[in-house]
Amino acid sequence: MTSKAPTASNASEQPGIPEVPNSRKTGGASRSRIRTARTPTRVLAASLALTATALGVSGCDAASAGTLEGSRLELPVSGGTAVVDTTTLAVTARTGDGQQMELSGPAAGGGLGKPGPVTRTAEGARWSYPAKGLSVTAGAERGRLRIQLRSDRDGKVDWPVTGTDRAASAVQLPRGSGLDIPVRDAFWNSEKSGLAGKTVDVGAELALPLWGYSTSGGRGHGVSYLTPTDIGTSLNFTSTGGRLRATAAHAFDAGEGTRDYEVTFALTDGNPVAPAVDYRSYLAQRGQLGSLREKIRRNPANAKLLGAFHAYVWGDARTAAGIDQLKRLGVDRMWLGYDSGSGPKSGPMNAAAVQAAKRAGYLVGPYDTFANGQDPKTADSPTSAWPDRVYPDFCIRRADGTPEPGFGNPPRGCYLSSRAFERAEPSKHYLADRTRKMIANGADSYFLDVDATGELFRDHGAGHEMTKAGDRENRLARMRRLSRNLVLGSESAQAWANTVLAFNHGSGTPVADGLWALQRDKEKWGSFYPETAPKIFFKPVQLPDDLATAMYDARYRVPLYETALHGSLVNAERWELSYDKLPAQKTTRALLAMLYNTPLNYVLDGPTLKQHGPELATLQKYFSPLHRAAGAEQMTSFRWLTGDRTVQRTVFGDGALTVTANFGTRTYEGLPGGCVDAKLGADRAPRRLCPAKLH
Repeated sequence: MTSKAPTASNASEQPGIPEVPNSRKTGGASRSRIRTARTPTRVLAASLALTATALGVSGCDAASAGTLEGSRLELPVSGGTAVVDTTTLAVTARTGDGQQMELSGPAAGGGLGKPGPVTRTAEGARWSYPAKGLSVTAGAERGRLRIQLRSDRDGKVDWPVTGTDRAASAVQLPRGSGLDIPVRDAFWNSEKSGLAGKTVDVGAELALPLWGYSTSGGRGHGVSYLTPTDIGTSLNFTSTGGRLRATAAHAFDAGEGTRDYEVTFALTDGNPVAPAVDYRSYLAQRGQLGSLREKIRRNPANAKLLGAFHAYVWGDARTAAGIDQLKRLGVDRMWLGYDSGSGPKSGPMNAAAVQAAKRAGYLVGPYDTFANGQDPKTADSPTSAWPDRVYPDFCIRRADGTPEPGFGNPPRGCYLSSRAFERAEPSKHYLADRTRKMIANGADSYFLDVDATGELFRDHGAGHEMTKAGDRENRLARMRRLSRNLVLGSESAQAWANTVLAFNHGSGTPVADGLWALQRDKEKWGSFYPETAPKIFFKPVQLPDDLATAMYDARYRVPLYETALHGSLVNAERWELSYDKLPAQKTTRALLAMLYNTPLNYVLDGPTLKQHGPELATLQKYFSPLHRAAGAEQMTSFRWLTGDRTVQRTVFGDGALTVTANFGTRTYEGLPGGCVDAKLGADRAPRRLCPAKLH
């Protein structure tokens, strides 16, 4: 490794667990044959160098605004030269070592029409496509090519068209923690994968607003695509000639405020996590990269996340006796969450249990949501009942005036407007009063469902109209307020929420569409009963083979989310996918957790605490010192050590922690299959864990 990507200590500060039976939304409300691998020992050196040059170290921007010859605009970028065809918006690049790359084909969807005159600017050039009502600016910025489109009318553009380079070998996609997919892979080019032939909403379904490609042959090369204007942007995946291509599309909509569209292109070394390195740099440059250390400084209770596993507790596990049992097992750190039902062992944890948890060194907090409203007389959850006329007056209204249906299938009540709450809060204090009530038992953490997901709404309701971007800003404002005094978490947190959250449940899971269909099958997946141990959480499930491959085949998994945001917040898997829910994936999930330095997520009641508690304790004892040492560090390296991708290695900080995981069946340099070695900076020998031996 030649350099270390910069971290940002600056960021704005700060304002799910299952609900009680029949009160939780279902179906994923936040929706949201391997070829020989590329050079297996490639590390992040060039990618990290990219971060430095992108911060302006290279002096690219100052050197030249490029050249313009006819329709060919050449601009200097880190690692080479980008060339934009002003006639079609096709983009190519020439790397420093002389290789040619196609970064985008011409705009699709019928083209752009005849371009207007091209005018030079200090950064590059500007021109227009009058037939489409588009004006374009292109320039070099901090080592990247930046292209901005503005439309004077509602419409759509299909661009950039990526994966068209014949040398393209793999596509990187931040579905959950991240995927690296060989473009010729038979599984991913088939309908079985749930990707080919599908359109993915960048603003709603991806954990990070980016994707990338790597090329094969010769020296490593790749390209990172960032879309800061993620709302209204989508990616369509097609299998063309047995190769995966991704074409972006942006909807220009004046009502949604999406008349502007921006894409940045950066040349990388082809490492599978290079796009995430690029994005981390991008966030840092703009003061949008949170720091867990800074969050701990502001609220020391956040430090208790380091080393902690997470669990939603039910029945006897949410009592003081249950907490003491965990402590006796040797579990030194936990985050414990509970629902807000009404039963004696399904309602909020009482003050005695909360105090027992805090004495044990654990974090403890309620599940809550500000997003669902129902008639208080018939509401199926206390979290859906609001005072006065919050329901129905605060319901989000569609263009036709009907309310946006709320949680569940069938839906119950309505989704509530974040704008309506923000307008009322200074005088009515609905959210502040709710929070005070929820933590009256002494809880020091809070899980706010839905707020950090990509599930945003446009509201046409009179007096609380808002766009999706406005919805996002309102959510950030209230999460910021909550995080001042509470250890705040949310569901499937997208990157824009990284500055206000301390933890996140969901972005560790690369959800494939088949999961929602499986969860709707109550016979296979389980329902919300019995009340003290709902089968939806506790019933073990065997994933269908295709779904298991799409989500948990380690050969396709790469830590994009952790590369971008490790050290900013703590990330775990989805609330309904506890460690024991998927028995066949336990070993893989444990190895991934240790490799990515992320906690495992559990559900516990009295019987499971007795049955699985010793295994949990062994895993947590292994994880705790590793996460305490590296949980606030950035991930500085990821690589495959074998051509079949089954042995993988990560590094955190400047050698603070090195982890090697063997997902295969053969021993690699003394590391057996199904085992992981972790070595802290001061360790003389690695620490080994073989999860399968525990279950």
